[in-house]
Amino acid sequence: MTSDFFEQFVILWVVIDPIGTIPVFVAVTAGYSAAAHRRIALQAAGVAALVLGFFLVLGQFLIDALGISLPAFQIAGGLVLFLFALTMIFGTNDTGMGSRDGDNPAIFPLAVPSLASPGAMLAIVLLTDNNRFSVPEQAVTAGVMLLVILCALIAMLMAGPILRLIRRSGAAIVSRVMGMVLAAVAVDNVIEAIWQLIRSYQGT
Repeated sequence: MTSDFFEQFVILWVVIDPIGTIPVFVAVTAGYSAAAHRRIALQAAGVAALVLGFFLVLGQFLIDALGISLPAFQIAGGLVLFLFALTMIFGTNDTGMGSRDGDNPAIFPLAVPSLASPGAMLAIVLLTDNNRFSVPEQAVTAGVMLLVILCALIAMLMAGPILRLIRRSGAAIVSRVMGMVLAAVAVDNVIEAIWQLIRSYQGT
């Protein structure tokens, strides 16, 4: 149980990437007051939790309604996660930091796609598959997700001191290391799904 908790925490930490959100937060909140910083951080964390919670509860139903098999979705999700990992590794992930007048930076780009990224949405669906995980196990995943988002909230609230400590280059290094971990997780998902397909064909 502890190993499963730790594995889920690592996966969700990588795809949500609280540390990688710090430079985005600093960029989009430049010129805002300290009170506005706290408000934006709280809103971003709240919206991200709602978006990922939606996929946690209804993601599997959407898959079933579309008639998509889990291995197919897992392979597709693994490929998307791998592409997302490449953007982290090579630093080409455009988060749209420059918000337009009237836009709420807490919604875009902080909540989506920085925290509730496509990779995070897919990871949540894969980790709460109704065919493989019981309701208590899915509740644990929900708790892990909220814990990681809480870490992201704390990171945003401490963005100024953290960024002064590790600087942008340090944040970039951490993000790239997390990208490598995510790439390995994505490849493992694809291999596992292909193996499931092979075993299902052998059983028929």
